[in-house]
Amino acid sequence: MRVKFLESLRQNLARADALLPLVLVGVVSGAFSGLVIIAFRLLAESSFLTFGIRDTAEDFEALSWPWRIGLPVIGGLGIGILMTSASMGARQVGVVHVMERLAYHAGRLPWRNAVLQFVAATIAIVTGHSVGREGPSIHVGAASASLLGQWLHLPNNSIRILVACGTAAAIAASFNTPIAGVIFAMEVVMMEYTLVGFTPVMLAAVCATSMTRFVFGATPIVEAPAIQMTSLLELPYMLLVGLVLGTMASLFISSVRRLDERARNFPLWMRTTVAGLVTGLCALAAPQVMGIGYDTVELALIGGLGLSALVLIVTLKLVATTACIGLGVPGGLIGPTVVMGALGGGALGVIGHDLAPQLSASSGFYALLGMGAMMGATLQAPLAALMAILELTANPNSILPGMVVIVTATLTSRVLFGHESIFISVLRSRGLEYHHDPVAVALSRTGVGAIMNRHFSIAAKSATLADIEGVFDGTPEWVVMMDGGRILAALNEEQLRRVIAGLEAEQAHESSELLAGHGHNCVVVRADATLREALDAMDRDDADVAVITGSSKRDSGNVHGILTRAQIDAAVRYGG
Repeated sequence: MRVKFLESLRQNLARADALLPLVLVGVVSGAFSGLVIIAFRLLAESSFLTFGIRDTAEDFEALSWPWRIGLPVIGGLGIGILMTSASMGARQVGVVHVMERLAYHAGRLPWRNAVLQFVAATIAIVTGHSVGREGPSIHVGAASASLLGQWLHLPNNSIRILVACGTAAAIAASFNTPIAGVIFAMEVVMMEYTLVGFTPVMLAAVCATSMTRFVFGATPIVEAPAIQMTSLLELPYMLLVGLVLGTMASLFISSVRRLDERARNFPLWMRTTVAGLVTGLCALAAPQVMGIGYDTVELALIGGLGLSALVLIVTLKLVATTACIGLGVPGGLIGPTVVMGALGGGALGVIGHDLAPQLSASSGFYALLGMGAMMGATLQAPLAALMAILELTANPNSILPGMVVIVTATLTSRVLFGHESIFISVLRSRGLEYHHDPVAVALSRTGVGAIMNRHFSIAAKSATLADIEGVFDGTPEWVVMMDGGRILAALNEEQLRRVIAGLEAEQAHESSELLAGHGHNCVVVRADATLREALDAMDRDDADVAVITGSSKRDSGNVHGILTRAQIDAAVRYGG
């Protein structure tokens, strides 16, 4: 009964329009990811007590100066030793790793990388590195959902959706922002908007957010006062704010990319230790750079920091975060990006208020806008950034000015400086591409099981030509010739009859091995593959036909169906 249910679920999920089955797996994956993210957050927050830090990552300022510099250095060395002990493949972590696996491995995330991310990110956050928990949460959340799909042997097109579900669950649970989580997953990771994609991702975000609110409460990560724009005459100055923050985002992207490129030849333990040293040195002048820094954001939102403090902290935060991310510390960059945006926006707000106190809103309002501007420009995700500041602050007054500042900052980074998302920039610097071809995306939405021809028969190498010809008196449309577990050829009825017609009558009782050279040039493709993977395999071997075999080890020798280029073309033209 269970086996039949799973097989039916797999067949349904192979279709591009399998909304109800995707909703089911979306809810399950959201709950599973939520549990993992709760465990990650509990481990990190409970570990702060080891170093005498009260409750959360927001009390590094209370550390004495030897601890400020020593803690991140010790943590960096520990992270380096831990990651060096892992295999080269297992060291790839973070959002960039998730996007790479999505682009090149159908979203199949290895468990070893996720475990290493879980442990190493906890060490990085606890020891005060200038990183966030959102990036690691995205990795472990997406990996949890992906591993669930792999365990159930679900088709790869549905695993793509599961990765998006885990990503949305991670952002939603980390920021307490379910809508921003959904939009981030679709805008940054999936880069597509479809009903079939949106619905399970939304439910996954709801599940994860509900679970984290049950454990940690519904309090947002930052508390913002009721602040708003004073006058429409501020809009020109807000354009300038967007321009400045877009420039700062571009500086951050280019710095991280260049440091990532130049540091690769150095030992990993040395890089992470140097990152800890840079963070510690910055913390001597401004301890607020340690950790994520949401307490500093709250100070900026209420106008509790002066211009000199804002400029000093944002400058050192930029340096420390660049060092940590560029040198390979396995933490997130979204949280620090939000912090830098709040500090930069707050500084510009102070300047604006000094220039025109009657027309300018408080510096806290500009800090709020800066959060979204820096996030939107760095991630090239303006809609996710806008929804994030709206959900974080529950302040609808931020929508109009937020749109102005975020769009200006995003355009500045993309058009004026030519930067893509920081994640895609790092991928490209590593020689990898993140394809967004509409046809390739469409092919990735459908599994081979949705359109393959299941009307076939298996013929052994020892069968005679007459035996094979008799097969077509029934319903099969294809014959797959096999020698033990090896596939020799695939022929349709027209091909077979044409070949036999050219043979002498006495040859009809000879071995079917004569047909091996007359069939279609075929490749073997697993049953969990997408149409895109099948087409790529055909292109590599210059084949016209794919023989679909089982996806599990137990089922790998069994033929499930036949797929042709014509069927793939029809699926693209007519939607399957």
